[in-house]
Amino acid sequence: MKNIKHIYSILLTGLLTFGCHGVLDIEPLDKITAQDLFADPAGTELYMADLYYRLPIEDLNYYPKQGFEVNYGSPNNAGEAQAMFTPWASHSGRNLSLNGDALKWWRDIRGGGMNFTPWALIRNVNAFIEVIPDLDVDDPTKQRYMGEASYIRAFAYFGLAKRYGGVPIITEAQDFEGDPDALLVERSTEKETWDFILSECDLAIANLEGIEDPNFRKATKWTALALKSRAALFAASIAKFGAQADLAGPAVTEGLVGISAGEADGYYQQCLEASKELMDGPFSLYGAIPASAEEAAENFQAMFVNPNLAIGTEAILIKGKAAPGDDLGNNYDIWFNPNQTRNGWPHPGRMCPTLDLVDQFESYDRPGQFSPIVTTADGDINNYLGYDPNRTYLKYDHPLEIFEGKDARLFASVMLPGSTFKSTEIVYQNGYIQPDGEFKTDTKLSMEINGVTYHTFGGATQADYSGFDPTGSNHTSTGFGLRKFLQPDPVVPAWNQSFSDFMEFRLAEILLNYAEAQVESGQGDANIAAGALNALRRRAGHTSDIPLTVENVKRERLVELAFENKALWDLIRRREFHLMMDQSLKYALVPVLDLREDPPKYIFVRMKTRQSSPLTFEHREYYRAIDNLGLNQLTQNPGW
Repeated sequence: MKNIKHIYSILLTGLLTFGCHGVLDIEPLDKITAQDLFADPAGTELYMADLYYRLPIEDLNYYPKQGFEVNYGSPNNAGEAQAMFTPWASHSGRNLSLNGDALKWWRDIRGGGMNFTPWALIRNVNAFIEVIPDLDVDDPTKQRYMGEASYIRAFAYFGLAKRYGGVPIITEAQDFEGDPDALLVERSTEKETWDFILSECDLAIANLEGIEDPNFRKATKWTALALKSRAALFAASIAKFGAQADLAGPAVTEGLVGISAGEADGYYQQCLEASKELMDGPFSLYGAIPASAEEAAENFQAMFVNPNLAIGTEAILIKGKAAPGDDLGNNYDIWFNPNQTRNGWPHPGRMCPTLDLVDQFESYDRPGQFSPIVTTADGDINNYLGYDPNRTYLKYDHPLEIFEGKDARLFASVMLPGSTFKSTEIVYQNGYIQPDGEFKTDTKLSMEINGVTYHTFGGATQADYSGFDPTGSNHTSTGFGLRKFLQPDPVVPAWNQSFSDFMEFRLAEILLNYAEAQVESGQGDANIAAGALNALRRRAGHTSDIPLTVENVKRERLVELAFENKALWDLIRRREFHLMMDQSLKYALVPVLDLREDPPKYIFVRMKTRQSSPLTFEHREYYRAIDNLGLNQLTQNPGW
């Protein structure tokens, strides 16, 4: 039996979560045998917990420039989240484009003292696979271990393939015997890499048959099917849409990036089969039939505040957090609470959903149709030039009125002007129109009318409002804030104090995967696909079905999975990022108080965000650059 590497064991809280940070730190020192480590079942569970913890799950601790589990001491990244690199959100003070080190996972970019490279994870799971046959446990337990290990290895390679295309496939624990060149492994083609991921999923599915986890934290047949559904859809999209990316060079000609278009239908079929098995399994949508749109919004929001509510219905895999603190909690609540509810934290309000996203949420009276926010009598939604006194603006008594009749998921996912959060009405306003018709904006002013004082930003001090103040980055720049995931409790004004769980796989994604695979390939059952699409809409309070079309599936996927770190990868796999982002701007909805009215009324102005300059997206960004080429002697990805 090969020796396993030296182990440092530090028991932390939460074995039933993925989160046992620091449980195991692997170094190639060959000091104890696998039998020593795994003689006690608790040792095996500790080892497995560490492997789960290092899965490339893009949860609330994932940040594109720092990597996974960015929750070490003082992890100050200015609140740059993945959604901000898409058209659907903006940073309150920065103009972010996808370039450079963003999204990379070849070396450890995390910092904080742990090894989060994919190769360390793969090495450790390979070592575990090699010793399983010799462990002193019964055969069903060995089979379960093999299933979990195959799932973890598939997940690791999925995290690599979607970033780099074809990568070295290593299936054994390599031993260094003095010659570093003997450890070099060439890149497999992208097709071979995706096929390996799907075959590992199949092994996990077979070996985990009948295995259940009541906490939905560990690998089961169902989680392996969910991963297969996601991976097969990704591979199918690369095959079908790959030609839309202008890529050239040795990596392309060698097949290291890209898949032949003729392979698309085979991958779509695998997605359909995996998705259908899950759809026929023990899962259902949480709050599937709400009594009203208000109930639909409450249910949807609650599911992300506490994903454990969806155990027994929608949840397939939850990444759990057991406690606050360094290397345990997350920082969504401190970065993304509105300024008015920051509770002393100095840097709130960084996540700003864009008008581009809000426009995508349908209205109940226009099912299946694009329903943008209309602000003027002429209905022109493409005028972003700012306030124009010659236009006739629609007027409202309260800011929320302009959103009446919109999809319930908008209210559950996005903080809207005038919405109530933590018993506080959230104030997003940038200006007023004086009684003489003069428009004042982008500066802190006030005026008194009939004994009432009005303010350009909606409040007397910065503590009284949450939007548009140009003197810092704590106020929304788009007229919107994040609501999804935020906890209702007061913010603890310190690092790593939130410990929200995160649903990595849920039934809604699987329904959308099936619908997309069917409408793109013509395979599967169109009636089942349409039923899946409309089931999600009924859960959101819609009462009318819409037809199954590519555009309807894409819009439904966007609004259902908003801020769950899926939208960016959807643009990448479908090769739509350059179409959506290159030379594009991001847009805001600006509430303005019209003091010419008595009582004053609100108007809204569609305009570009203050910090918005044309974004760039080079086609090479569809694959990340491979690091350390001089050491690993691999072919670089196109354009790098």
